[in-house]
Amino acid sequence: MHTAMTTSATPSALASIWSRLRLQSRLGVVVLAVLVGACAFSLPWTLGREASEAGRSVPRYNAGRTADALSAPTWAPTDPQRAWGTDALGRSVLVRCLAGGAASLAIGILAAAVSVGIGTLWGAIAAYAGGRVDAVMMRIVDVLYGLPYVLLVVLLAVASDALVDEHVSRRKERTAWERTRLAAVLGAAAPSPATMAAMLRVPGPEATAEVRQVRAEALEAVPPRTLSDGARTMLNLGTLLVAIGGVSWLTMSRVVRGQVLSLKERPFVEAARATGASPARIFRVHLLPNLTGTIVVYATLTVPQAILQESFLSFLGVGVQPPMPSWGTLAAEGLGEINPYGPKWWLLVFPCVLLSLTLLSLNFIGEGIREALDPRASRTSVATGGAA
Repeated sequence: MHTAMTTSATPSALASIWSRLRLQSRLGVVVLAVLVGACAFSLPWTLGREASEAGRSVPRYNAGRTADALSAPTWAPTDPQRAWGTDALGRSVLVRCLAGGAASLAIGILAAAVSVGIGTLWGAIAAYAGGRVDAVMMRIVDVLYGLPYVLLVVLLAVASDALVDEHVSRRKERTAWERTRLAAVLGAAAPSPATMAAMLRVPGPEATAEVRQVRAEALEAVPPRTLSDGARTMLNLGTLLVAIGGVSWLTMSRVVRGQVLSLKERPFVEAARATGASPARIFRVHLLPNLTGTIVVYATLTVPQAILQESFLSFLGVGVQPPMPSWGTLAAEGLGEINPYGPKWWLLVFPCVLLSLTLLSLNFIGEGIREALDPRASRTSVATGGAA
């Protein structure tokens, strides 16, 4: 009887993988756990609201006093939030780094999950179907490889902003209502639709009395929708997540395709196919468990890539929008304060150090897991132990 050779995530298997990790990989796990824990568990505090100078309740990461603007790092037991200094608006760099780390890590992890999911399904379907289906699907991957990544993300972000603005303002719906109402007001004297559209485009003071009346009625009949700052922030983060994850799965699809092409010729897959198992069951029971190692390794290497892409896009002003911080936006804000006369180094150093530590830790972890799950490395260690 042919069976698939899989690696289950039992405690003993995890302990075996941990024992084969190098020192830098173990340090990476510890550092990453500390960073993720600090950013995640501090969210209720960093997102908590407090009164601003104007008396308005704002999130703590966006609260500050102008009197404390650009204060250098200092440790004061009465105000530990100033341990990493403050920015130009008097906001705590420590609080903003913690909140920004949560945003960057969340986008990186979720975008990597989207990328791995799409790439795994795409590559597995292409390899298992074969023939023309495989050729067409992989040619699509080749075409997407040739498109500029930043341009795709920018287009997605711009299209998303346009959809959100239209949803909030309801311009098209109001314009259609205005045309219908203007035709009813003018009655038999109504001109052609093109002429009425031109009349409605005339600025307010220069418009006719009928147009001004129709505009006032349209604003009451089709009022703009309200969208809270939190909802808009979530929409921006969701757009960035889809944009990064939706164009980062190409390499994963090729890797999975190669693995599935090799696995589907194995005896246990042939036996499952001969017994009448459906393609979905073969993929779920026989192929997916054997792809776990590849998927895990690629995922650990995709997370730092996604975090770096988010930081780069936020640095360019396309990603996370102010006042919501991320490590990329914090670095962009700090870069403007670096000058030869009065450099505010803490605005740039702290977010960049946190970002660098996270990326190095994830890369060390991914490389360590790849070596731990490599059968050739396992055989070498066993042979060395036996010889000893």
